[in-house]
Amino acid sequence: MDDNRIPLPFHRGEQQMQQRAGMAARFAKPGAVGIRSAMPDQHRDFFALLPLLFVGSRDSNGQPWASVLTGMPGFATSPDAKTLRINAQPLAGDPLEENLGVGRDLGLLGIQLETRRRNRMNGSVTSLDTTGFTVSVAQSFGNCAQYIQSRRPHRVDVTSPSLQSEAASLSARACDLVAKADTFFIATAAADHGVDVSHRGGKPGFVRLDEDGNGSVLTVPDFRGNAFFNTLGNIALDARAGLLFVDFDSGDLLMLAAHAEVVWDGAELAAFNGAERLLRLRVTHGRLLERALPLRWSAPDYAPQLAKTGTWN
Repeated sequence: MDDNRIPLPFHRGEQQMQQRAGMAARFAKPGAVGIRSAMPDQHRDFFALLPLLFVGSRDSNGQPWASVLTGMPGFATSPDAKTLRINAQPLAGDPLEENLGVGRDLGLLGIQLETRRRNRMNGSVTSLDTTGFTVSVAQSFGNCAQYIQSRRPHRVDVTSPSLQSEAASLSARACDLVAKADTFFIATAAADHGVDVSHRGGKPGFVRLDEDGNGSVLTVPDFRGNAFFNTLGNIALDARAGLLFVDFDSGDLLMLAAHAEVVWDGAELAAFNGAERLLRLRVTHGRLLERALPLRWSAPDYAPQLAKTGTWN
């Protein structure tokens, strides 16, 4: 057996979700094979190709946040299989500014949108300086290309980014960003099990936005994936989640804190083609960073898997 493979990589919450979905026996072995305690060389090389990296972190109250770091390709490098060095600083106004610290857990997602490749690495910060930080690997694993919209990036100069606070009821601009989204990122965490950040994709409008009297509620179809249940498993132990919506045209970033609930049955679920569960996310607060991302993207080439998924209409 590869010494870098983790024999029993799933924590209690992930196992509960696998069992609830009837997939525990089927995916225990693939998980043990695919999740490693060190990065294979192809992952190490992959991170060095990227102009951006998605990060999951926790604030001082334990609330997860999803963030993004950017730089010229090569800003993330791997000096050895257990280490990822990131030469970048959080964007002004990003909660990651306060959440970075030696010993703090992070979830990292490298995704190359134009090729739909993605790999994940979860670990903890071992050093921090004025140019960036270093992360030690706890878990390294790949993800398939499902539900990723292909986009080609180009770099722009960023001028006068602005920060706006979001309350439980989202602003008109935030609502518009959510309503047109075909992609978002979700960070979750569970005590003693680190932080994770993952990708969600669907047809434009796949995130339904409602108001329930207490604030904005997002409802998202959960499609068939790798059945590791990293996100839902964390939610089983800690319902807090951090969401990141990217406006690929303007460079705006919407970062939300929410409480999550998994919906396993009911008319809403039955009516949404391709959904195996629903994820209900009740917004508590957030931040809108306008014109913050120094990248813009081409029009999307939608993932082929979306042809078998429905819409809220």
